[in-house]
Amino acid sequence: MQSVDPQPKNNQLLKILGVGFGIAVTIGGTIGTGILRKPGPIANALGDPWLIMGVWVLVSIYALLGVLCTIELGVTFPKAGAWYVYAKRAFGGYAGFVVGFNSWLGTSSATAFGAFTMSEYIALLLPQTAGYESFMAVGILLALGLLHWIGLRTASRAQEIMSVAKAVGLFAFVVICFVYGDAVTPTQVVETTADAVQKGSMIGAIIFALQAIFYTYDGWHTAAYFAEEDADPSRNLPKSMLGGLALIVAIYLLVNAAILYILPMPVLQQSKLAAADAITLIFGEQSGKIVTFFLMISILGIVNAQVMFNPRVLYSMGRDGLFISQATRVNAGGTPSIAMPLSVAMAVLFIVSGKEASGKLSDIATFFFVIGYTSGFASLLYLRKTEPDIPRPWKVPGYPLIPWIVLIASLAFLIGAGFQDPGSSVYALGFLVLSYPLYLGVKWWNKG
Repeated sequence: MQSVDPQPKNNQLLKILGVGFGIAVTIGGTIGTGILRKPGPIANALGDPWLIMGVWVLVSIYALLGVLCTIELGVTFPKAGAWYVYAKRAFGGYAGFVVGFNSWLGTSSATAFGAFTMSEYIALLLPQTAGYESFMAVGILLALGLLHWIGLRTASRAQEIMSVAKAVGLFAFVVICFVYGDAVTPTQVVETTADAVQKGSMIGAIIFALQAIFYTYDGWHTAAYFAEEDADPSRNLPKSMLGGLALIVAIYLLVNAAILYILPMPVLQQSKLAAADAITLIFGEQSGKIVTFFLMISILGIVNAQVMFNPRVLYSMGRDGLFISQATRVNAGGTPSIAMPLSVAMAVLFIVSGKEASGKLSDIATFFFVIGYTSGFASLLYLRKTEPDIPRPWKVPGYPLIPWIVLIASLAFLIGAGFQDPGSSVYALGFLVLSYPLYLGVKWWNKG
């Protein structure tokens, strides 16, 4: 029988999480819509299998270096909120507000995109529901909100189950493709690569691919959001983040290799759901629906993780006086009882903004995410100088080289993506313009 957690004292979060949850939430918070929808557009942009795999490897290395930096920050400042906590500690209240609200809005948009994508897959399996995708997406979010209201113990167990099912299913997909599929012929690869080179700007294509893969990889830092709820963050967080990332990298590279092994490049370039197309090619039309069902469950896992960690940002901001004080309320199960419904409501608002807007959510969210990474790496470098004597149970190896590498890479990506996709970056820039009046308004509200 499941034990009942006592009412948290003084609205404190419950310290009941461990390594198993940390790995599960890292996998669950990362693997979702990206690996399912992005291989086709990436192939259409790059055209060459080796170049495609090379870009995936490049972002994998970036994520590894980023994890090494984030572990130091997470165990040194084990508070809910991740990037927000580090930016506020390093650069003060306004910087923390900007980074925290960026993180919250970016995750809200990604949550909406995931729920909407899941509803599209439901419509593929149940054609009679077509046309009601927005309503189904809202229903998914409300159902997850009710699950999380029950409490941290129930929500974390659900996340562990979803993540195990997701990992096992994706590894099974890889095995099926290599065992039962027929390899693409070298002639098909050479012809497609030649066509891709003739299209024009390879730099622009690589930036587009990086933007897509950055979105797919976002979540490698998810365990850091729960450092305050970990029973022993100094020992557990390194194992959770490194173990989770190792599994993610293995899954992503193997899934891409399997897709490139079986799908001719012209087919992959037009594919909206590459994994389902690959299985359909092997077993026939009906088998694609099985994959679609599995992918729908996979997306549910990432949306569940986002609904779980996003309120922790508002909770931490509210505690520091940078959001409404009511956001610090925690119910008997350990769930932020105001911040969680607010986070779900924001994702619902993104959904009802319209189908065309929903299609841009992943691109917009990428800018918010990378701004968060950039602030974290800058915070690490700054705090090493300003607070050199604070206890650090974990120190990033190769300091200061590794933090500088990922900081410069993040800035280069933001600049390049801003030129390549100004329509999405303008949302992030627009928020930065409005952020200071919002910051002053929050401070005034709390002071009053």
